[in-house]
Amino acid sequence: MSALRAQVMRDLARARVRTAALTDLDDAELTAQHSPLMSPLVWDLAHIANQEERWLLREAAGLEAERPDIDDLYDAFRHPRATRNGLPLLDPAQARRYADDVRARVTESLEKCEFDTDLTRDGFVYSMIAQHEQQHDETMLATHQLRSGPPVLFAPEAPRTGHPVEADEITVPACEVEIGTSIDPAALDNERPAHRVHVPAFRIDTFPVTNGRYLEFMADGGYDRPELWSETGWEHRLRAGLEAPQFWTRQHDGTWWRRRFGVMVPVHPDEPVVHVCFHEADAYARWAGKRLPTEVEWETAARWNPVEQRSTRYPWGDVDPGPEHANLGQRHLGPAVVGAYPAGASPLGVQQLIGDVWEWTSSGFEPYPGFVAFPYREYSEVFFGGDYRVLRGGSFGTDAVACRGTFRNWDHPIRRQIFSGFRCARDIPDTPDVADV
Repeated sequence: MSALRAQVMRDLARARVRTAALTDLDDAELTAQHSPLMSPLVWDLAHIANQEERWLLREAAGLEAERPDIDDLYDAFRHPRATRNGLPLLDPAQARRYADDVRARVTESLEKCEFDTDLTRDGFVYSMIAQHEQQHDETMLATHQLRSGPPVLFAPEAPRTGHPVEADEITVPACEVEIGTSIDPAALDNERPAHRVHVPAFRIDTFPVTNGRYLEFMADGGYDRPELWSETGWEHRLRAGLEAPQFWTRQHDGTWWRRRFGVMVPVHPDEPVVHVCFHEADAYARWAGKRLPTEVEWETAARWNPVEQRSTRYPWGDVDPGPEHANLGQRHLGPAVVGAYPAGASPLGVQQLIGDVWEWTSSGFEPYPGFVAFPYREYSEVFFGGDYRVLRGGSFGTDAVACRGTFRNWDHPIRRQIFSGFRCARDIPDTPDVADV
């Protein structure tokens, strides 16, 4: 067995183990609409299988469709999430059987794959589907956070001890960097092509903003001061009644607790804040005298190695993430404290850029110069423009296969059910551009 074929099989198998764990519930839980923002879990399960069938069996292997009659039911563009529970969906047993049947055929067809077409070269389409399944697994994890009732997911606690650092901010000198990639075989179309960008010097937070810092913003009237919010953000804050991050509850003694997958836990001051929308992040940054980084600034902090004068795949280099580098893959059910992963620091000293929480940037979701949609327009192109804001870095619920320094996530600026946090940046005033170092 070739190394590429073995890696493809491992990635697909790891995703399926996680899918099975997230759907190991009774039928009532799987078919319930836990939130109008999310699909019933049974829809995600069959959608995962349907995408796998369409791309790995029909498109990549040229095989006959197994269930063409259900394509419409599991087309995410035809049916909004809030209405999917009213569709004639496969029941849990049927969905599991369908997923198993598709995977069995994929495993058989993979043995014959020569990886010699545009779709299969370097294992691209198989990686795309492994990423797709893991992305839906993270979506299902968010559904678990939204559901009511006793906990059904368990994991070891994330690291509670952080290593101290000397500076709260890191200076990123002016540089010309490569943004995106043209060579990473796993990269999706919106990460391509690589292009050079001149980045003026700036400062960026060493860590994501913590609960403790966010509590200071709240205590200083952050939710009651319209001057800290954009006009659109303030309108949303009033309309939605925002007063704290989602899932936070203030106790009678004044302390804050949060609901985490069915368990109430005290808000830990040293964890990155999570479940905040773009508007909340933007208001905090303004309160702190800073701003949110652009996605180019974020990627520069995460990938630029000034000594080697090149961009790496991850902050720590080009090797795949290990448990010492980042909090990924649902090993834990929440962020680790800041300073928990010094081995994952970038050469510039910026930490926890990968894992823990998705980080809002100030950038809208737009194509890179020279963008070409591949292999289908609906993955990225139809989302360009509008009010979407880019998030970077992945969360504790993101698998390593769907997380790298070039990976771009995006969502509406009002969304909070996602595992989103942020870090701040600021300009360096009156500082001329300096030579690359």
